[in-house]
Amino acid sequence: MKFPLFDRATLKIKPLAEREHDLDMSIITNLNSIRVPDINKGIQEIAKRIIRAKENESAIILMFGAHVIRSGVQNYIIDLMERGYISCISTNGASIIHDFEFAMIGTTTENVARYIKQGQFGLWKETAQLNDIINQAYIKDDTIGMGEAVGGYIQESDLPYKSISILAAASRLDIRVTVHVGVGYDIIHEHPNCNGAATGALSYNDFLKFVSIVQNLENGVVMNFGSAVTGPEVFLKALSMARNVAHQQGKKIDNFTTLVCDLVKLPKNIQKEPSTDDPAYYFRPWKTLLIRTVADGGESFYVRGKHAQTIPGLWASINEMEAKIGKSG
Repeated sequence: MKFPLFDRATLKIKPLAEREHDLDMSIITNLNSIRVPDINKGIQEIAKRIIRAKENESAIILMFGAHVIRSGVQNYIIDLMERGYISCISTNGASIIHDFEFAMIGTTTENVARYIKQGQFGLWKETAQLNDIINQAYIKDDTIGMGEAVGGYIQESDLPYKSISILAAASRLDIRVTVHVGVGYDIIHEHPNCNGAATGALSYNDFLKFVSIVQNLENGVVMNFGSAVTGPEVFLKALSMARNVAHQQGKKIDNFTTLVCDLVKLPKNIQKEPSTDDPAYYFRPWKTLLIRTVADGGESFYVRGKHAQTIPGLWASINEMEAKIGKSG
């Protein structure tokens, strides 16, 4: 071997009981337990379009980064899933780690600054059970995705806090969860039981499952909460593949709505692409989700705010729209 491989057997892996956690179940908010902030007009319009997409049986895609899990808004997302307002969840590898740890021990998140100094960051025994779940699924079914494998495991398990697991809820409700990983991005990749072939195969299956959802995006909605790179980049490729097939069939995937919720300050005119000299040009959610992918007939909205505000705000706005429709009907 010209270049040696690191020997993972030399690692010292500790139990989660020895880890100090930054988050516990107190972060999880119950429906209506917090004051929902004043609802942004963009959120209200998205709520209308989500209800319309549900009626049309068009795709309603929720993409998010791991900080959504850490914001404690699981119950709002699960409620929307149960009511048919989310048809696909797309996320990254870190999200399934937080979701799994919450379900298993009711806590998650370590102090990176502290544990990286000790060379202990990410090296916790129980979390690496995710690798076993992925590896076993890879052996049993060459078409299964990572989201389905992990969600099914949590749902069928006796983990004490699985009621707040988004992945378990998706398994229970038969809603697609696609997990898009980058090799080396996630703490479970540090562990000796990580199988790169299994990880790659299940995540790639999820990518193909995601593309099939995007094929039904005409008159649908795509929402991105806090995913600065993974969500926009995966969606861009998936949309290209879906449009390629649609064009061959004489169809289009042009008329859909995108929403980005993040903390980056953008100008009022989000439809104008910034120049390459502007650092904002490299904020992928802007140019990808708010401009380029909706340029042929879609419409985009940007809402600046924390996930703990925007997701409950979306939930409340859908409830409000439902009530108005009920009264008018």
